[in-house]
Amino acid sequence: MTFHPRTPRILICLLSLQIVVSAQAPAPKPKTPSAKKVVTEVDPQIEARRTLAVSLLSSLSDEAKSFRDLAQRARVQARIADELWEVDQENAKALFKRAWDSAEAADDENSRRSEQEVRAMLAARGSTASRQRPNLRREVLRLAAKHDRELGEEFLRKLEEARKKEAERASPGTSNQPATRINPDDPPQEMAQRLSLARQLLEDGDIPRALQFADPALYPINTFGMNILDMLHEKDAPAADQRYMALLGRAITDPLSDANTVSLLSSYIFMPFLYITVRPDGNSHTRQWRGNNAPPSDIPPGVRDAFFRTAATILLGPTPEPDLTSSGRQGTYVVIARMLQLFEKHGHAQAPALRARMAMLVNDVPERMRQDDNPLLSRGIVPEDSNRDRVQEALDRLQRAKTSDERDRIYYEASRAAKDPDQAREFADKIEDSDLRQQLRAYIAFDAMRSAIRGKKPEEALRLARSTELTNVQRAWGLAEAGGLLATTDRDQAAEAIDQAAAEVRRIDQSSPDRVRTLVAVVTQLHKVDSARAWAMMSELTRAANSVSEFSGEDGELTSRVTFKSGGAMTNNFTVESFDLKGLFTALAREDFNRAADLPKGFTGESPRAVALLAVSRAALDKKPKAEPR
Repeated sequence: MTFHPRTPRILICLLSLQIVVSAQAPAPKPKTPSAKKVVTEVDPQIEARRTLAVSLLSSLSDEAKSFRDLAQRARVQARIADELWEVDQENAKALFKRAWDSAEAADDENSRRSEQEVRAMLAARGSTASRQRPNLRREVLRLAAKHDRELGEEFLRKLEEARKKEAERASPGTSNQPATRINPDDPPQEMAQRLSLARQLLEDGDIPRALQFADPALYPINTFGMNILDMLHEKDAPAADQRYMALLGRAITDPLSDANTVSLLSSYIFMPFLYITVRPDGNSHTRQWRGNNAPPSDIPPGVRDAFFRTAATILLGPTPEPDLTSSGRQGTYVVIARMLQLFEKHGHAQAPALRARMAMLVNDVPERMRQDDNPLLSRGIVPEDSNRDRVQEALDRLQRAKTSDERDRIYYEASRAAKDPDQAREFADKIEDSDLRQQLRAYIAFDAMRSAIRGKKPEEALRLARSTELTNVQRAWGLAEAGGLLATTDRDQAAEAIDQAAAEVRRIDQSSPDRVRTLVAVVTQLHKVDSARAWAMMSELTRAANSVSEFSGEDGELTSRVTFKSGGAMTNNFTVESFDLKGLFTALAREDFNRAADLPKGFTGESPRAVALLAVSRAALDKKPKAEPR
């Protein structure tokens, strides 16, 4: 065999090339467990629960068609549509429309009943105070608008058309007369509905959809529109500033702008969530949505300067006639007195002119309104004095009290102003009226217990819950809540507290809805301590619910009230989530979905069965279910 002289060199080159190529070729990646996780696998158990949840909701929607309670029919259909929207939009939209029809019928029925109540009370005692009934169409509208703007607009148009027809029936021939000025505290129904819906959407975090509904209703300036801007400023300050500047631009050229326009516009810059208007007779109206009304720190100087220009132009305009303004001459004086403090504080050149305008109006204003100690003149503008002794202020009036009723009222005010519960009880004990004294002591005891629960102080809550001044309902709730707080630190003590709560529940009248509500609270907290016992108590809870037709399974609350013999009362209503079935059934479904899904069948009432089924289904459809803390 003959070799060419270059053959060895070629072979060497080929071998070298093979080595280089082999060295440059990427090594195959080893298969690791983490590589397999790239492919998302569907948990068959989760999918089975979701399928069953959809089936439960479909069955419930069919059942809801024949609910005797029209309000419950509308409410349940709308809530089912809300839950099904991500799964089946077409059927959900059809359900929303069915819910709307049910809501119309329910609202008509409520209106008829209200009219009957009014006529009956007028015939009996010549006066009336009919109770406010829920507006079911608004509830449906809120849920529908959250998912579909067009559907929300459709329902909004229908609601306004119905309102106009009602107005025509009430005052024939006047419904088409255009109003020249709105009441800034009570804007037209269509505006109020839009702003109410926008507020709910903002609270849900849906800013774009909220603004779609709010923008057409921000002007004319009104209390609820300014509240929307204050809420928006916390979430998107540039968007809020842009809309506020647009309002200033319209207000400065609007001949209908008046002192109340300025007062409401000032809230955005200097006292957010606090809105003050003054009527022509000098009486004021204050709405406060938040406790802290400190000025925002991020208002651009240009926005603040634009407010001062607008405010000065309006307040220094033609002197208002009483019939052509929402504030009148007295209201204008008060607003100028309030705004003057801001003009002077920020060194605005128009401050002297505003003081001169006040001098022109002073003869139209009663002396009591011109006094420097008039709290209205500084409310929200001058910070509250933290050193102010309200207790002593009340006691200083004792020397001027002429009757026992007046002295009792002073001791009541001192008791309410006291920050220490022991001091509050000391003043309550000085009240001569035994009924008022007992009511106030019970109020103080409940307030102290509730504060301990809010502050997550279970030992203190337990001590206060055993007070003999509390009602059985209040005591049962307090013991149950304290037990729930102890669930993670001392299970034995938690179980003991919940057992005591259960004993209190059984002292409540069996025919009272409060017995069922407090039993729900007991089982809810027991589930955190001993889930097996909680499941076992569900049969008792079901029997109790079925024996009380008024139990709805939701809207649970506690009330504390003090009524004065001379007239007037103080009532505080507190929403109590643990009184409702929603939280309990959500927790049960997260632990054992199939078992929880069977429980609502035991309820004979339409409302508790629907509330429970919705809670169970929601727990399965929630994309990010939370694990129940154990």
